[in-house]
Amino acid sequence: MFEKIVLVTRKTRLAELVERLNTRAQARFYLEHAGQDFEDYAREDDTYRRALEGLHGALALGLPVQQVDRSLVPTFLFTGKEVVVAVGQDGLVANVAKYVSGQPLVGINPDPSRFDGVLLPFGVDGARAAVWRTLEGKASVREVTLAEARLDDGQRLLAFNDLFLGARTHVSARYMLRYGDTAESQSSSGVIVSTGAGSSGWLSSVFNLARGLTTAAGGVPGNTWRMGWEDPRLAFVVREPFISRHSSASLISGFVSSERELVLESRMPLGGVIFSDGVEEDFLVFNAGATAHVLPAAQRARLVVS
Repeated sequence: MFEKIVLVTRKTRLAELVERLNTRAQARFYLEHAGQDFEDYAREDDTYRRALEGLHGALALGLPVQQVDRSLVPTFLFTGKEVVVAVGQDGLVANVAKYVSGQPLVGINPDPSRFDGVLLPFGVDGARAAVWRTLEGKASVREVTLAEARLDDGQRLLAFNDLFLGARTHVSARYMLRYGDTAESQSSSGVIVSTGAGSSGWLSSVFNLARGLTTAAGGVPGNTWRMGWEDPRLAFVVREPFISRHSSASLISGFVSSERELVLESRMPLGGVIFSDGVEEDFLVFNAGATAHVLPAAQRARLVVS
């Protein structure tokens, strides 16, 4: 059923600097002038290059291997007949998972001493066996719930970790929030909608804030909370809701399911956005007149696990 292997890569910090400053020597001067360690950048770059060289040899399994930079992933045509291999940081896997068509995704950690690898269960040495098991249909796969924001005009955006709905800048976001049978006008720093996979990320910072405030006020802090990756629900929280004559704050959190969607009607004349997984460059315009419907996506990410 598979016709090729797509190897998704990312530019290292040094590669991005060389691209911006033209030469490696200029990148060295720039970093050292700023008081940073050029050799750390160089070691990271060298390790990544060696990992890619090793992977090209390891993935010689009788199928074509196409290397694609992550910047091209949003416009790359995935047919569903590829085994997708992402080599980089955890965030690369999260970003790629939104664009593949439900086919298995193998995460490779090129530098275990540098990257945590929560979404990167395999090293370069284990890549060949992991991809071979995937090609044979014998790999263990974990399905991850994605979030989806869909506008009334048909535009949609998926998220592996979380969606943000609010204002592009630090001004207050204005919108009407509808959840279940209740609706209220709100003014806040925006709304975070988290998947189970993302519940240990941005969403957890909200709990950390609440726990810190509770402790400072003499209360009893709660335990760390998170959802499972396969949890079919999404969790939403309203950031820093402001109460005024024109805005309320009774609907500040809840769970979104296929039976109970979250709806936001923008009341921002300009600067309203929806983006996912912290990638602000890939967004939907969310200005006055736009309505966003947020639900768990029908599409699931399928991560190959060890």
